[in-house]
Amino acid sequence: MEINQKIMSKFVINGGRRLSGSIDVAGAKNAILPLLAATLLTEEECAISNVPEILDVQSFIKILKDLGCEVTTEARTVTVRCGNIKKYIPDKKLCSSTRASVIFMGALLSRLKKTEVVYPGGDKIGKRPINIHIQAFKSLGAKVVEGETVKLSGDKLVGTELFAESSVTGTENMVMASVFAKGKTIIKLAALEPHVQQLCRFLKKMGARINGIGTHTLVVEGVKKLHGAKVKVIPDMLEAGSFAVLAAASKSELTINNVDHSHLDTVYEKFREIGINFDKSANSLIILRPQKGYKAVSIRTGVYPSLATDLQPPFGVLATQCKGTTKIHDWIYEGRQGYLKELSKMGANVKIIDTHQAEVTGLTKLHPAKIESLDVRSGMTLVIASLIAEGKSVISGIHHIGRGYERLDERLRNIGADIQKID
Repeated sequence: MEINQKIMSKFVINGGRRLSGSIDVAGAKNAILPLLAATLLTEEECAISNVPEILDVQSFIKILKDLGCEVTTEARTVTVRCGNIKKYIPDKKLCSSTRASVIFMGALLSRLKKTEVVYPGGDKIGKRPINIHIQAFKSLGAKVVEGETVKLSGDKLVGTELFAESSVTGTENMVMASVFAKGKTIIKLAALEPHVQQLCRFLKKMGARINGIGTHTLVVEGVKKLHGAKVKVIPDMLEAGSFAVLAAASKSELTINNVDHSHLDTVYEKFREIGINFDKSANSLIILRPQKGYKAVSIRTGVYPSLATDLQPPFGVLATQCKGTTKIHDWIYEGRQGYLKELSKMGANVKIIDTHQAEVTGLTKLHPAKIESLDVRSGMTLVIASLIAEGKSVISGIHHIGRGYERLDERLRNIGADIQKID
């Protein structure tokens, strides 16, 4: 799995075309990364299927190989055997490139009893502190030294009561750090996201004792060792939501396959409010061409099962195609509004109220522009905007998009988009 995505690459999009056909949703980015980290918890072989071909996965595989794990990739299945881990410090440059690298802390502390990890990188969408993680490690009995890196050590972790505060990576780190801890660990206010649940179920298949999966209270009873297991990555609900918004915003009829409808209830609720026509079959979502215009609604993000913060930007561009003023409130991350400034270059009527709130007034006919992708989700949002704006748009910074969306240009061409990548 080697993806060539140069920093200076750009998308050139000739928008205004109606799209049609079908597109398949890839495996979830936010699910595969903790699953890969979890393979460190056993000496035996683990096999993960339905793996998306994205840059963050490539980075995680490189980190595992650098640690001494044997990793092979074939036909979207990644096989990992971490029998002889030769170092306890994951590659600092690779870790600094992706936010999710923070979850190596719990896995390595649990397996090796020590680790040293740089502060995670990834998207620049506001402060995302790891104090919840640090406090959890301390509560379990680990020694923590914070500086330019975070150094963790703890020969004998002991189960206790932890508070995850609905943090996704915080919950994942706490679970992995406690699977070998002596006694019982109770994780309160655990995140409910489907990928958190999948990690817990994978760990149970490996021999971990975890109860309360799918609730806000997880109970982990420490075991001596874990064994190998197989798992299939769940569909990416964020990608499904993005493609659905693309179809609606471009007034296209599109079939989106490999969808888990149970993960998209809040998206469907918003679609009904806006007036988007759609049908559902077993594993597919069909966005239908509108019979009338869309209306503005309130967009408020929250912890799962509320609307995901990662879907706020796509809904932001959809708001330009709705009649009236859409109020956006993303209380999870401050400063996630850079994409709105880029949309304003395309004629969007945008008012930024503060670091968490904005208003978008439509209906607006977007025009093409030269714009910049600032992170994974804003990048996809600008692709949507460029596809509905008649004329030629150029998007720079598309390496961000490659971190979360697999071969996006190729897949969009298959449904009728005029999009090319230039280096």
